[in-house]
Amino acid sequence: MKNEWTTVLLLVLLLLSTALPSAYAQAPKSVDPPQKTQGDVAADSDTYIIGPEDVLHIYVWKEESLTKTVPVRMDGKISLPLVDDIQAADLTPLQLKEVLTKKLKDYVDNPTVTITVMEANSFKVYLTGEVKNPGVVRLRSETSLVKLIIMVGGFTQWANQKKILVITKEKGVEKRITANYKKIIDGEEQDVIIRRGDTVIVK
Repeated sequence: MKNEWTTVLLLVLLLLSTALPSAYAQAPKSVDPPQKTQGDVAADSDTYIIGPEDVLHIYVWKEESLTKTVPVRMDGKISLPLVDDIQAADLTPLQLKEVLTKKLKDYVDNPTVTITVMEANSFKVYLTGEVKNPGVVRLRSETSLVKLIIMVGGFTQWANQKKILVITKEKGVEKRITANYKKIIDGEEQDVIIRRGDTVIVK
């Protein structure tokens, strides 16, 4: 009887020794969270205006040492080998490409430069007050007040839709606009264009 129990115990141990590695092999491996696809924030190279906090990928054909992914600093400049600091803010990627191509000609024969906006972080507007999701809204281009309100989920039940304050700048001078959302929706007033850096207050 003792020999039979010993045989059974050995069989159980043998089965466990083969099953455990198989179970571990089949268990899913932990993976890093997926990175945000850069295409989601890529901007039109002909129209997008670069600003501070944007992240740019500078590709110079056949020049690996000059190909870099760089942030735009708060002073609006980027740093690259050979050409040092270059003003990037307030230019389109196409304009920046032309600037870099010209500067690199002193060091590279017929440089071919490509500029890609990997992260469009600078085009921000600020929304506060009686809307469902107040805060900082990142955009890729100018939008309208109506579209902005839709983006944040609409108004709360206490919102005064007839008196919305938009604080903007024109040629460096602050300007305040009062908008009547209901009249805009009814076609009685023109929609307000919301630009980079604007603040919208819904009371």
